[in-house]
Amino acid sequence: MLKKQVGNLFKKKFKKMTDPIADFLTRLRNAVKAKHRVVEIPASKIKKEMTKILKDKGYILSYKFDEEKNYQGSIKIALKYHPESGIPAIKGLKRISKPGLRRYANTDTMPRVLNGLGVAILSTSKGVITDKEARELNVGGEVLCYVY
Repeated sequence: MLKKQVGNLFKKKFKKMTDPIADFLTRLRNAVKAKHRVVEIPASKIKKEMTKILKDKGYILSYKFDEEKNYQGSIKIALKYHPESGIPAIKGLKRISKPGLRRYANTDTMPRVLNGLGVAILSTSKGVITDKEARELNVGGEVLCYVY
């Protein structure tokens, strides 16, 4: 009886996440909808690179990698809003390549998000980069998400 209770407690506490990138995007999307100023997300190398791209392209205000919380660390992201109207800089986040169906693109089939107004984030052999950078470097890769 006690063994069964301990097993159930362990299962509830340590759930295995099947798609951490979708979790990253969902946490950002929910924080923007709730008009939060800061959102905290469990860190990984690919999430850190995606966060850097979001900062470079002006979708977020700032970020901080916090290694003290736990083994993997966390990312604190300050979201960006228009100062007068309060409209968020991130209008939409869409996961493209999923664990059940991976989406790849080469330089010929590279997506253009909102006719160049948005950004597609790709995982390539040159690292995690945007669609424009991938066209310049003439590389293809897995299309992770669209940001607009």
